[in-house]
Amino acid sequence: MLAWRYLNPRRALLSAVTLISVTGVLLGVLVLVVVMSVYTGLEKKVKERVLGFTPHVRVNFVPDHRLTAIDNWREIANDLKKAPHVQSATPVIQDYVLMVSDVARRPVSFKAVDTEDPEQVKSLQGMLDSGYPESRADMGMDDYVIVSSNLASQTRMHVGDKIRFFSAKNLDEAEKIDKLDREPPLRLKYADELAAAKAALKTAFESRGDKVFLSDDNYNEVVTPLGLAYADNEGTRPQEIAILERFAEMLKSVDVVDGGALFEKTVPAEAGKVLAELDTTNVEEMNAENAKRFREIILPKEATVYGVYQASQMMLTPDVLMPLHLAQNLSGLDDGVQGIGLRIDDPYQAVKVAEQIQAGMPEGWVAGTWLDELGEISKLLNQQRAMMYFVLSFIMIISAFSMMAVMFTTTIQKRREIGVMKALGAAPGQIVGVFLNQGMILGFIGSLLGVGLGLLVIRFIKPLQEAMRVMGFDPFSKSFIGVDGLPAEVNPTEVVIIAVSAFVLCTLAALVPAYFASRSDAAKSLRNL
Repeated sequence: MLAWRYLNPRRALLSAVTLISVTGVLLGVLVLVVVMSVYTGLEKKVKERVLGFTPHVRVNFVPDHRLTAIDNWREIANDLKKAPHVQSATPVIQDYVLMVSDVARRPVSFKAVDTEDPEQVKSLQGMLDSGYPESRADMGMDDYVIVSSNLASQTRMHVGDKIRFFSAKNLDEAEKIDKLDREPPLRLKYADELAAAKAALKTAFESRGDKVFLSDDNYNEVVTPLGLAYADNEGTRPQEIAILERFAEMLKSVDVVDGGALFEKTVPAEAGKVLAELDTTNVEEMNAENAKRFREIILPKEATVYGVYQASQMMLTPDVLMPLHLAQNLSGLDDGVQGIGLRIDDPYQAVKVAEQIQAGMPEGWVAGTWLDELGEISKLLNQQRAMMYFVLSFIMIISAFSMMAVMFTTTIQKRREIGVMKALGAAPGQIVGVFLNQGMILGFIGSLLGVGLGLLVIRFIKPLQEAMRVMGFDPFSKSFIGVDGLPAEVNPTEVVIIAVSAFVLCTLAALVPAYFASRSDAAKSLRNL
């Protein structure tokens, strides 16, 4: 009763001091509820988008720690679909290409979409940007592509535009050919090794009737000097490698005897002629032939923009989505794929499912999870959430300190009343109880109103955002968050924790001035000293 009376000492409709205290708590709770609900919605939307592009479990063939294309991926995908918790198995190809359009030329990332899988097409349909109403997701087997909204806005691209792609694999070939153009011919680069092989060839064969014998030791003397040149794939022209292969092929015999092999008598002379071809190679002709091969490889793949999907600057997404056959051509995989992506019923159980799949696969196969690729994004989101809580909690702490200051003022104003209560026999615990109840009442009302107004703001958050856009202020633009309107998501447990925390802080804030009030001297309080 006394706590309620002290909250409105002048018997007015509202006490200014009480209103200020409640407003401080209300604003703290309101801000936390709204901001954390919006952040929860954004986090959920980001993870949905990330998991929409990324397989939950990815199976790769990595013999000798080298990623190798999977040619029989259809059979393997069918087998993987039978694994527990696996919902679908689709091919995975992602790489970079050089994109050339009428207004831009830039490297872009791309990802393959299996257009024969209705689930992938349906998922892609739901991601199309509403700002491009003519966008479609059913690319089929044609040379159609879907670009991100970020790429479309940066290059002023529209549905129906023609773009060309140059494979990054072909650029690697071009670099290799350019390097070979500057290399000296093999006869100069490995002159000593060739001389040693020719000298050994003259004395390596022994006559045995109508055959000649080549011992294993002599074979090594002939072939070993050329091993370094043959192994130098990046520094030796393909034409020279072909001559070395022909020479080595001539020294292979099916007539093997103990300690060596028998050959026709013409083999030594013929092998010498093949090796001598290296002395007559024409560098200009070989370079011209390699350049012709380069012109045949680097051919652009033209495609039509079929749609635009809504991307976000908050996460990494591919610039271009394209049908599987086009991705295979640009990656030089023929009918193969880089990996097989699995979608499971619970993405957060991906590690457990990957371990089970890994145990059932032969050696050389590796099963990874989306956390391996995007775990840092998940950690970043969690760190941002913790930091958001840490920063915004100071609003409630400041409100609690403000309430503490108000309560100290109240105890000073009520010194005479406190003195009278103590003179009449009130115990210190009863004095503390009066002001503690006052803080609890303020904390309860402020928390309740804060939660109610917070939920009301969340309910009408899209109209509020539209109103801010009309006024020229849009802190959450569509291009940044990747969705039209803030995706707020209310977590009941989180709201209860915020409200209870605010109530506890207000109670503790009232406890300090209440304790000092209970220790005041009754006689001095009555004399107003």
